[in-house]
Amino acid sequence: MKQHDVLSQHEDRLARVEPEVAQDVERLLALAPRGLARGYDAGAGGFAQTLRLVAGRDGVALRAEGQNLRYTAMALLGLGRLGPARAREVLGGTSPGEVLARAARTALDHPDPGAVALVAWAEAELSGVFDDKLFCRLEEHLAAGQPLPTVDVSWMLTAATVAAGLGRTDLVTERAAARLTAGRGPQGIYPHVLPSAGKPRWRAHVGSFADQVYPLQALARASVHGPGEWLAAADLTAARLCDLQGEQGQWWWHYDARDGTVVERYPVYSVHQHAMAPMVLLDLLEAGGADHRDAVARGVGWLGRHPEALEELVSERWGVVWRKVGRREPRKAARALQAAASAAAPGVRVPGLDVVLPPGVVDHECRPYELGWLLYAWLPTGAGDE
Repeated sequence: MKQHDVLSQHEDRLARVEPEVAQDVERLLALAPRGLARGYDAGAGGFAQTLRLVAGRDGVALRAEGQNLRYTAMALLGLGRLGPARAREVLGGTSPGEVLARAARTALDHPDPGAVALVAWAEAELSGVFDDKLFCRLEEHLAAGQPLPTVDVSWMLTAATVAAGLGRTDLVTERAAARLTAGRGPQGIYPHVLPSAGKPRWRAHVGSFADQVYPLQALARASVHGPGEWLAAADLTAARLCDLQGEQGQWWWHYDARDGTVVERYPVYSVHQHAMAPMVLLDLLEAGGADHRDAVARGVGWLGRHPEALEELVSERWGVVWRKVGRREPRKAARALQAAASAAAPGVRVPGLDVVLPPGVVDHECRPYELGWLLYAWLPTGAGDE
C-alpha cells in the first residue's frame, strides 16, 4: 500500500467513530480555526508559543506570547487539512506557502532537531518539496551518536516516510527506526531520550505521553513500506497505553520504560485526549494495526466529563480548549517526587499524592500546535479544497 493510499483513508475518520464522538469532535473542529487565528503573529510570520488568558485593567483577554517554530510547523500541517482558501483566512490573508517558506529558512540553522524534522515533514506533505538541506541536517544529528529526544527521532522518521519518493530518505529512515526499536522497553514504553543514558539517572527511565505516541505514529506509518516488526512495535506501545488508560478516558502523563507502568498521572492534557491519541491510534489502524477506537472514544469523552474539575475545558468564547487539568502543587513537584521514588526500583511510588496534591486546577492556556493537531487528526487531506 502506498503512503498516499494510507492517507486517503483518512477521509473516513469521523464516519468510523461513534456518532456521539463525531459530534463532539465536530464542535472542536469548528472552533479550532478561530483559536489558530488568534495564535498567528503576522509580524513574525509564525505561530506563538502559547495563548494565555489574562486579566487586566480593561478586562479579560487571550494574549499570544512568544514564538515557536515547532508549533508553526504543526499548525501548518493542521491548516493543510482546511484547504488553501480557508487556511489563508486563518492567516489573515497570508498563504500557508509563504509561512512555510519562512519556517524553512528559519529551520536551516535552527538548533532544535525536532523543529527541523517537523518543517521537513510539513514541506514534503504540504508542498511536495524534498528539502535536501534539512534532511542532511537530520542525517547529521542521527549519525553523531549523541542522545536525542525520543519525539525528535520520531518526527525524523515520519518526515522521511512522508518524503519518500521525493528524495533520498533511506539513511534517516534506517537510523531513526533503529533508535526507536532499540530504545523501547519490554512493554513498548519509551524513555524521554534515546539512548536513555543521556538523562540523569533518577529520571532516565521516565517517558511522557508524547514520548509514546510519536514513536507509535512514526513506526506505524513507516511500516507501510518497511518491515513488519515496525508495525508490531507500534501495536505493542498502543496496547500498553490503552491498558493503562484511566477509567474516565484519561491519557496519563509519565510512564516507566522499564516495566510499562504509570509514574505520574497528572496533568491530563486536553491535546492528548482530542488530538494526539486519536491521530496516532487511527494512523495505526489505517496502517494495518489494532483497532483502538473504543479508547479514542473514551479519551475524547473525558473533555466533557473530566471528573477532576468543575470548570469547562472547551471555550467557545475564545475558540480554544484549555490546556490541562493538573494538581494543586508547586511547579512539577509531583513529577519530580514520583520520578525520584521510581528510580529506586520499578513500581515504587510516593503514596497519598491525590490527597496532598489533589488534581483539579485548569490551566488557562492553549498552544497553537494543539489546535493544529486537532485538525490534522480528524480532517481528511484537502478537506476544504474548492
